[in-house]
Amino acid sequence: MGGMAGLIAGLALAVQQAPPPPAAVPDPAIWWSPDVPRPPPEVEPLYNRRLGKGDQPIPIDNGVEPLLYRLWGLQPLQSQILYKGELIVEVWARPARGVRQAVVRVTVRRDGRAFVQARAGLGCCTPEIGRRVDVNAELSNEQAARLKPLAADAAWSQPRAVIVDYGGGAVSALCVDGVSWDVTLLVPGQARHLRRACDDAEVGSIARVLSSVIGAAAGRDPRFDAVLPKGADFSRQQRAYDDLIASGGRLVPGEHDRPQPPPVPVSAGEEASTPSPSAQAVPAAAPRP
Repeated sequence: MGGMAGLIAGLALAVQQAPPPPAAVPDPAIWWSPDVPRPPPEVEPLYNRRLGKGDQPIPIDNGVEPLLYRLWGLQPLQSQILYKGELIVEVWARPARGVRQAVVRVTVRRDGRAFVQARAGLGCCTPEIGRRVDVNAELSNEQAARLKPLAADAAWSQPRAVIVDYGGGAVSALCVDGVSWDVTLLVPGQARHLRRACDDAEVGSIARVLSSVIGAAAGRDPRFDAVLPKGADFSRQQRAYDDLIASGGRLVPGEHDRPQPPPVPVSAGEEASTPSPSAQAVPAAAPRP
């Protein structure tokens, strides 16, 4: 009996120490052709849109390459297709010191629904975005209503890059601290891009845009809010810009100013959104012949 018990114990130990069987190799055809579920609109508001025959993509020139968008978990702005009455406004926040960055994109669709996609993370030192925080949410009707007038904001008629001329030969200093902002407006047929450094009056010239877009993302994730501790409050910068204009100062094109991307024709029946005559923000695209 003792020998039999020892044999059984030895067999049990051998079974425990035996290597696991190799994993089954998946069928290569199935591996590359899985069912891809449709993403929710909070993640991809303009899902599965395609350019029509003869349509042209809207030229995007805001310094953000398609691959960088994908690293931040966003569809590239270069691939977004808008219909009449729709818009996208995107804001990038880049502190002059440190590697924390944030991007907020708001999308207003022609069906009246609006969405915010916000990201915060460390844009440094690794191929991916470190400590990335994702916010994807649908906006309320009240929030959507505040975003719709942004296409007609007078800020879009300003030069792309500016210097603050305070008068008397005094101009804004080089930005060595604070936050620089890149804002992009996309409407059917054309995009507009503005870059503003950390001078209060300079940032104040786009304060309404920043407040509306950042406000759509603020309060949804404390980790995102920590990157922009002042949230959507740009009242100080707005006052600085108002005081500049009241005192006879102005914004003048900066050294790195360049023309905005040209408009492209839009599909028949999908005319470009035309800003208010006073703003002349994004000229309507020429109708398709």
